[in-house]
Amino acid sequence: MLFKGTNIEDKLGKTRAKSSNTHDVLTEVYDILKEDAKKEERITQHLLKQKGTHRNNFSFDLLETDNIYHISQIKEICIDYRLRFLDASYFKGDIPREGMQKIKELQKKHQIEIKGFKIIAPSKLFKLEDKDDPLLFAPIGNDYFYLIHKWGNDLHPLRKVFMWPFKNIANLALIVFFISYLVTLMVPNGLFSKNNSASEFWIVFFFMFKSIAAVVIFYGFALGKNFNPAIWNSKYFNA
Repeated sequence: MLFKGTNIEDKLGKTRAKSSNTHDVLTEVYDILKEDAKKEERITQHLLKQKGTHRNNFSFDLLETDNIYHISQIKEICIDYRLRFLDASYFKGDIPREGMQKIKELQKKHQIEIKGFKIIAPSKLFKLEDKDDPLLFAPIGNDYFYLIHKWGNDLHPLRKVFMWPFKNIANLALIVFFISYLVTLMVPNGLFSKNNSASEFWIVFFFMFKSIAAVVIFYGFALGKNFNPAIWNSKYFNA
């Protein structure tokens, strides 16, 4: 062949050599990595703090409006989907690399050290490691929070429907009433009496309602369960 192939790695090495020697490059890379490790260590310390700060001095002109949420909006979502909004120190999972990178980028852009991290996630993620849809926030002030990063899988599309009975006692009673009615309809005619009558149906229904309600109440007390509005920002397991 008249022409030799171009080795891009060699060309890249020669280009680097023009600007600095090997020792300078190694020193520069080491310093950058060391500084980056210090930043991540400080971020980790802030994530592990028990007490969150009430605000961070963000430059509002640099914030993305779509990522700003008021506490009332966060509360509504947590209640609808039975989620918790707690300090990041209670979160038992790991913050992914993408999340750490976004925190560092925000800190560099706004020239601040972000504190008071909060996370929205299902209750179990504050006790066990899992992969369901956590969202990382930082406080802006006046009950507003800035969404930094979301990771993991999306919640089940029917989670809101499944959690509807736990929003309040009226919803739970209505579900128990409906289930009791369906179970009563499945009871064979004439099982308790030769004559089918409305009174017999409602007597059986009342029995079913009491039985199912008793199981629900026992389950709730035994496991320390509570309704969504009472737990969305509670740090206690049996809230």
